[in-house]
Amino acid sequence: MVAVSSRVPPPGWKTMVALMLFGAVAMIVYWGIWFFGDRSILATQSTDAYSIFENAFPLADAWLGATSLLASIALIRQRPVGLLWTLLAASAAIYLGCMDVLYNLENGVYRGGDAGAVATEVAINVFSFGTGIYGIVFAWRGRAFLAQES
Repeated sequence: MVAVSSRVPPPGWKTMVALMLFGAVAMIVYWGIWFFGDRSILATQSTDAYSIFENAFPLADAWLGATSLLASIALIRQRPVGLLWTLLAASAAIYLGCMDVLYNLENGVYRGGDAGAVATEVAINVFSFGTGIYGIVFAWRGRAFLAQES
């Protein structure tokens, strides 16, 4: 059994853990559908360029998922390394969001395709930026707590 500190975590702690866990699970589901399910559920375009672009993301998303899981575990255990993992995951989320949005804007992804797939794409982009920004603000505001040994 892991001993949990009696210190009070910073505001937003549970939300941060939930966002990171949700993001990691959603990523697994997304790539499961992309590689083993019906891609048309997710794909906003059917071009070769779009498929090539999407197929370039799994490794980066795996990094984001790993940092998110490690941040969640460290935050739950109230370990100082939670500060590092939270900042890494938040930054990775923003970076991937930037890559995705720029491609989408340059290639008309938001203007065409299946409305459900476009809505999914927009939701992913909003979640990426929202979680990234929230993570950085959370980590910075809670840095004194997060940097202390329990």
